[in-house]
Amino acid sequence: MPVLSRALTGILLKLCSTVCFTCMSTLARIAGREAPVGEVVFCRSFFALIPLFVMLAFRREIMDAFRATSYIGHIKRGVLGSTGMFCGFVALTLLPLADSTAIGYAAPLMVVPLAAIFLGEKVRVYRWTAVGIGFVGVVVILWPHLDLHALASASDAQSIGAMFSLASAVMAAFSTIQVRRLVAIETTASIVFYFMVLCAVLALVTWPLGYYVPIMGRWMVPGPQLAFILVMVGVFGGLGQIFLTMSYRHADTSLIAPFEYFSMIWAIIMGYFVFSDLPSAYVLTGGAIVVASGIFVIWREQKLGLERARQRKVSTPQG
Repeated sequence: MPVLSRALTGILLKLCSTVCFTCMSTLARIAGREAPVGEVVFCRSFFALIPLFVMLAFRREIMDAFRATSYIGHIKRGVLGSTGMFCGFVALTLLPLADSTAIGYAAPLMVVPLAAIFLGEKVRVYRWTAVGIGFVGVVVILWPHLDLHALASASDAQSIGAMFSLASAVMAAFSTIQVRRLVAIETTASIVFYFMVLCAVLALVTWPLGYYVPIMGRWMVPGPQLAFILVMVGVFGGLGQIFLTMSYRHADTSLIAPFEYFSMIWAIIMGYFVFSDLPSAYVLTGGAIVVASGIFVIWREQKLGLERARQRKVSTPQG
């Protein structure tokens, strides 16, 4: 396949992944209005295994998915990632889709200082500056929700949602650091498989807890419509993972990664047509700052020769 055709294919696959993940988030928000978050996370993880196994069977990599060198490493990633997913899905039920998506863009920026601390990666002034500017954008997005009185009294759902969304971004950043450790010793198939399985198992724990910890919410037997939505949350999540993995097989990270930010466009469209939400000036302004900073960080890492392709294949949105 010609280089231009491969690049275009990679871009289209990446865009398909962003559409799938946005559909997943949209359906998770709808489901979260009735079902407890633990049940939504379980369905997101369990039913994502269906398209995942189809892909692995097609590529004859099913056995690779079961092989693991560091089970402890997978457990760490599973705990961090599932915590981020829980927080992200809680945020989706409390925040407009665009707000949650924009705050989630803070995760790649947080990875930069975490990589310096935990991986010993050298970060010079250009990336530090970009990260600093990006965090200014995050503050702009959060500004309308920074009501300490409302947070203390839990009277403002959107303020609470913003904090959960920020917590999700923090967990996603830590999860990414763990992924960078795993890609050195594990296959892509095993990293994705064990993450889905561990998230499903950890979410399943909330089933009995719901009877003793009211805040967890009791699992329910969904009606046909809700059951379909819950299944599709997982299917869209799995399809998004497949398209994401395939995109990096066709084009370089530096070309593909910036198209992640198209998810903001889809989130605005979905938010408007499904929930009648419109993004505020704070979200649009802060989101633009965060996106610009994120793209600069990607460009700078590529220029410095920091290969992120395998890590990006297995780093999925938490909510």
